[in-house]
Amino acid sequence: MLSVMGTPARAESDAELARQWQYAWNCYKFGQVADPLPVGRARKSQSISIVINAPRAGVFKAYSDFENHIGANPFLERVVTHSDKTKHGVRTKNLTAIEVIPIEPDPITLTTHAQQRLDLSNYFYEVDSWSTGNIVTHQKIVFESLGGSVTRVTEHLTFETTLELIDFTLSQGVLAHQGIQQGLKQRIESGAL
Repeated sequence: MLSVMGTPARAESDAELARQWQYAWNCYKFGQVADPLPVGRARKSQSISIVINAPRAGVFKAYSDFENHIGANPFLERVVTHSDKTKHGVRTKNLTAIEVIPIEPDPITLTTHAQQRLDLSNYFYEVDSWSTGNIVTHQKIVFESLGGSVTRVTEHLTFETTLELIDFTLSQGVLAHQGIQQGLKQRIESGAL
């Protein structure tokens, strides 16, 4: 998800990113859905789907691995996993995604701190994240077998940000996710993933 705010590009150690992740988790409580929202903030949702000609188990495995989003997302440079634990059939990953936007004269680095929870037996996962610019995103991605070797992937996306940025954030966030869906579809169907 692109933000309109960022910082100049710089290399950060994985340990520094882990500290930033914990800070964002503690301060922004991005894993919780605020009700009511704080004054000056807004929330909007939209769902998008794509049909992928491949069996559900393989689609789920490839799609839910954020390392595979590198290349599908043109700005995503790396994903740093801070923890990865499985308990009672739910795999929980704390991670940071690093995007570099090639703006002259200095590229802008955007960080998205996230927690991904994969329900391994029911073929869905949820992601809560905080992005540069104080954008909170809640996602539920569901993988539905349509029979044979066809899978529908539906992303339920909810964005929270300032009142001034909510429409822009929703439209750009949905566009970014649609682009990633198309990239993953192409790579999964071609056998690259």
